[in-house]
Amino acid sequence: MTNFSDTAPFGRYPAPTKPNVFVSYHHRHDQWYYEALSHNLGLPYCFMQDSSLDRIIDSESADYVLRRIREDYIAGSSCTIVLCGTETPVRKYVDWEIYATLQKRHGLVGVKLPSLSLIANGCSKPPRLQDNIDSGYAEWVWWEQVYNNPDALREVVMRARAKPYQLINNAREKRLRNG
Repeated sequence: MTNFSDTAPFGRYPAPTKPNVFVSYHHRHDQWYYEALSHNLGLPYCFMQDSSLDRIIDSESADYVLRRIREDYIAGSSCTIVLCGTETPVRKYVDWEIYATLQKRHGLVGVKLPSLSLIANGCSKPPRLQDNIDSGYAEWVWWEQVYNNPDALREVVMRARAKPYQLINNAREKRLRNG
């Protein structure tokens, strides 16, 4: 027979933790979208961001910055969401965050923001993200599909996390400068 006085009261068990999702984006142009995402869709996730790495990590050494991205930002997450606006495709830190995500074999989701123009039914994405959309590893959704819809975001993140890592394409040279 169980002695209930020896067990913790039911209300003392820790609450289930939320999965950590890293969000990569161009801070100057797309901060509003990050804030809307974390405010409207943050309930099922703990959103992590880099707070603009070019100001935090004061180094031009790609290897050093990549190590810091992996250890300080990507390591605690299971998926990276890349918010793709007009400047995102040419940002070196976005490329490096995607690179580190793929090294860790974490899920990868690209979100087309309304500010990103369509050109002949396509749009410009970070090339490393495009490589992984093409390989079938990364998920690609439009902002309108997930904004104010936590269930849609949860589904796309779960699909991204379930992809076989053999589909990862991380062969592209790292971007060394912003475009």
